[in-house]
Amino acid sequence: MDQILPPIPRPLPIGNAEIYWLSGGDFRLDGGAMFGPVPKTLWQKRFPAAADNTILLANDPLLIRTPGQTILVDSGLGNKLDSRQQAIFASTPWRLLSQLALLGLTRDDIDVVILTHADFDHAGGVVMAAEQGGAEVTFPSAVHLIQEAEWQDLAAPGRRAQESYWPINFTALTSSGRIELVRGEYQVCPEVRIRHTGGHTRGHQLVEISSGGQCAVHLGDLFPTHAHSNPLWVMAYDNFPLEVIACKERYFSQYRQMDAWFTFYHDPLIRACKLGEKGKITDCWPPASALCQARRG
Repeated sequence: MDQILPPIPRPLPIGNAEIYWLSGGDFRLDGGAMFGPVPKTLWQKRFPAAADNTILLANDPLLIRTPGQTILVDSGLGNKLDSRQQAIFASTPWRLLSQLALLGLTRDDIDVVILTHADFDHAGGVVMAAEQGGAEVTFPSAVHLIQEAEWQDLAAPGRRAQESYWPINFTALTSSGRIELVRGEYQVCPEVRIRHTGGHTRGHQLVEISSGGQCAVHLGDLFPTHAHSNPLWVMAYDNFPLEVIACKERYFSQYRQMDAWFTFYHDPLIRACKLGEKGKITDCWPPASALCQARRG
């Protein structure tokens, strides 16, 4: 276990459920790629870039604790990156299991793993390098939920997807029999459901958490950081950018009317936000974050 662990951020309560963010390893990506057609003169006002034009991004899985289920959304970078990959992405260690231990949980306590999609930065921790060598399923007791369309593309990826869908992240999982393919909408438990969205990838899906009249929604890579609150701000990594725009317009309107929290996987500055008119951030989590204080100021 790591001697020094990053603190586990304060959980976001949603009725009887709680949402935690765990450390799945940070990395750096080109800022231009993360903001696609948006000029740097605009996006750098909302998201800081280094001299080499890279920006710091988190890869932090969401742990959803409900009265009946313990659910993980995505899995971080994992522990299988080689030295070359670590250098390319300037990645930090994957500390997911150590942080689970701080919450009194083990690998076997995860009931469900929801994969928003199969890109390596979201699915890298599904299969881990074992201490005795080889690879093993990280959460052996969990059912892994993935959209059927995503699984089809993972099995036969196009030229572009080959760079992001890594077989090493799925071979052991496939043979384990712990995968459940879903189509469209699926109720995971009373508090959690998933919905197919498409857009970023063909089989991309969202996660909705509802309990006690409160709601949070995780849009995955449709809404990677708070700086992407303008529906037109899409990524070069989006396979179907026009679909992403349409999805954001639809889901922003729908969930804003529900006063929902929008949660993030990649944002190193805040964990969740609420949106007002024209994508204006009206609240953010945790409330003491510097970004939140600046917005309120």
